[in-house]
Amino acid sequence: MVRRPVAWVTAIVLFAEAVGIALVNWFMGVVVDRQDMSLAGLDPDVMSTSSKVAGLVFGLYFALCGFTALRVGLRDRAPAGLGRILLISAAVVHALLGAFTVGLVGWGAFAFMMVVLGLIVLIFMTYDRLDRLEATRSDAGPDAGPDASPGSPGNAEGSGGGVLPPPPAASHS
Repeated sequence: MVRRPVAWVTAIVLFAEAVGIALVNWFMGVVVDRQDMSLAGLDPDVMSTSSKVAGLVFGLYFALCGFTALRVGLRDRAPAGLGRILLISAAVVHALLGAFTVGLVGWGAFAFMMVVLGLIVLIFMTYDRLDRLEATRSDAGPDAGPDASPGSPGNAEGSGGGVLPPPPAASHS
């Protein structure tokens, strides 16, 4: 049972984007090669090859980001280490690409970039919050009960980072 489908959706979108970026750059390289024109004295063969290589590199980068998101979904845990850094860099890249595409391509491309950025950020928000909650429940011990929360008195972290503890039960003795 998949509890949090955000990682799966993000992985699918990143894989589709990887294929799209690779194909668009490859197509641009073919167009430059067939036109046999130079830009500011640059060799057309170099421009064509550069576009194709850049498409493959960015396609592999987004595919690796998609694989990382897929792994997050399979493990049902927050990304850590290199995977975390990779997804953070993908979020930054999408923010920058979104800013550039508004003027160059249009609002539709900007909206797509912001949706992907939102999905990547949502992975961090969803998994970190739930993993932290599960960790505090396990730190609270077996006598904490099923409704142990970060603010409960049996919690090892005390106040739970700003969450108020439940009010004490009134005793009628």
